[in-house]
Amino acid sequence: MGLRLKLFILTFLLSMVFSETQGRRTIEKPGPFDESDHDVFEVLKPASINNGALQVTPDSGGEFDLSKKSGRIMLKESFKLHDKGARVASFNTSFFINIQNHFSTSSHGEGMAFVIAPDLVLPPGSEGQYLGLTNATTDGNATNRLVAIEFDTFKQDFDPDDNHIGLNINSVKSELNVSLSDSGIQLVPEVAKNFTIWIQYDGLNKILQVFMVGEDNPEPAEQRPNDPVMIADLDIAKYVNERSYFGFAASTGSAIELHCVLGWNLTVENLSEDEGLVIEAKIALGVGVALLVILLAGWWTQRILYKKYKTANDPTIRGTLQSLPGTPREFRYRDLKVATDNFNEKNKLGQGGFGVVYKGVLSKESLQIAVKRFSRDNVKSKDDFLAELTIINRLRHKHLVKLLGWCYKNGKLLLVYEYMPNGSLDAHIFCGAEKETLRWDLRYQIISGVASALHYVHNEYEQKVVHRDLKASNIMLDSSFNARLGDFGLARAIENGKTSYAELEGVPGTLGYIAPECLHTGKATRESDIYGFGAVVLEVVCGQRPWTKIGGFCFLVDWVWSLHRDGRILEAVDERLRGDYVAEEAERLLLLGLACSHPNGSERPKTQAVLQIASGLLPVPYVPPFRPAFVWPSAGAVEENIDSEYTDDLTITISH
Repeated sequence: MGLRLKLFILTFLLSMVFSETQGRRTIEKPGPFDESDHDVFEVLKPASINNGALQVTPDSGGEFDLSKKSGRIMLKESFKLHDKGARVASFNTSFFINIQNHFSTSSHGEGMAFVIAPDLVLPPGSEGQYLGLTNATTDGNATNRLVAIEFDTFKQDFDPDDNHIGLNINSVKSELNVSLSDSGIQLVPEVAKNFTIWIQYDGLNKILQVFMVGEDNPEPAEQRPNDPVMIADLDIAKYVNERSYFGFAASTGSAIELHCVLGWNLTVENLSEDEGLVIEAKIALGVGVALLVILLAGWWTQRILYKKYKTANDPTIRGTLQSLPGTPREFRYRDLKVATDNFNEKNKLGQGGFGVVYKGVLSKESLQIAVKRFSRDNVKSKDDFLAELTIINRLRHKHLVKLLGWCYKNGKLLLVYEYMPNGSLDAHIFCGAEKETLRWDLRYQIISGVASALHYVHNEYEQKVVHRDLKASNIMLDSSFNARLGDFGLARAIENGKTSYAELEGVPGTLGYIAPECLHTGKATRESDIYGFGAVVLEVVCGQRPWTKIGGFCFLVDWVWSLHRDGRILEAVDERLRGDYVAEEAERLLLLGLACSHPNGSERPKTQAVLQIASGLLPVPYVPPFRPAFVWPSAGAVEENIDSEYTDDLTITISH
């Protein structure tokens, strides 16, 4: 049976089954959201749809005072949830949220809620403790006709703590509270995290369950946990209208935070049919699904076998590689296998999101090499492989890791680089007490080398290239401790006339090195690379990770800025140097690191200035005593010129 015929039959069966049953109504909104979603959602200001998310309370764009606000975003469609108690609809929902501490302040609040409400109205005065659900006058009234699951981040007198979920019926004083701390979940962690939440309601048995898991990546969790974080007996027909609305509510108080919904799916049992039709529909569904499973199994098996064959014999990859300018050397897979001792674990140099790097020796040439073997699924791995090779193949600079060649065999993708005997920079900065720390002159030399490499890829290469993952572990050191910028797996070339790179997959990066505007725009720019460089400078001079908690601060940059304000900036220099450093150079680099870490991209120095400052040819630009507030959009982002931003919206991928 041909593939097209099978697909036709599958489509026909699906349409037959679901047109016959009509037993449930499903709304799928996986995100990102945009202005077209106003057709689906009632957005009750100051809530908004912005930056690809449902912003239930205001984000920083256009709102200067974010405190004491409340908002709701509701589906415009109402759902029949019961027949005056005779039948009660079951429903399942899953959503992907982010509750973010704003401007890294120590306090936050108040929280958000998934709500079933009687109308599309935001109660006045529902800010603060009322979570956009009720107000001081209406709280507790049976006429509210609402049920909500709250995610509460601010402790009131009636709350167990500032990190709990609760079942709310007509009031913000929950019928049931469960602290999330016992489950190892922090709603507003110091490092921003996304959460996938499942709420399942059984209308027959009148049971509500809530499941929750935290995510360190921008995609919702696929696997629901086995154990719920909350379970409650609930006869929803007693508390909500026969026809009600689903949505989200949130509020801030004196303390503020951002409440974002990044994706949402909702399925509600349809009570509008005759009972007999429902039974017939279930029979039709059972028969249809059985046939569907059989056909799908055969089709899927054939598809997998075909993909394996195609992957192993894909002529497009080899053709692309062989057509690259300069045609890098093609290595034989068996030679690389021998060189790395069959990719032995003892030869492993490092591992990242794109693959594993092994040390190898080509015995015939007496040449040490580093072999990067890509490890992602085939389609994505191929894209990463070709992207990295296409860019780095044409880059020529003494402070970039040199590409020697490539290998493609039976779906296996490998890149071969010049081996760096001194490994990565982070191994020398964070080496432990048992190993001698990196000397000051070498640290200064390394920073200057990285600045030179960054200036080359941003300005001197024929295409503008953004690295997108500048960090100490991606800076390699040769035998003389010269810096070599490597790992261009995330790098992308920017079209002429643009200054940012955007793709639907997102702008990846590493925690502590990601510029704040990327969390709003999802765009990789030269300015965001400069921010990452600033984090590296402070890391090298201070001997501390960017996310280190130090001096009462959550991030290294805030601590260094406080020392600058107090006129004690040299106290930030790595204590392991025991004072063996040049004070003038150390102060210059620390101030340069702060200038590059300016929250607003338009205020950061360009790479040419960075290079001259590091060389002592230019003075460091003025660094204010207090770290400026992040403003979006920044002044430079709204100009319509060659430096205007590329407008594609992205998501953020954070690695560690």
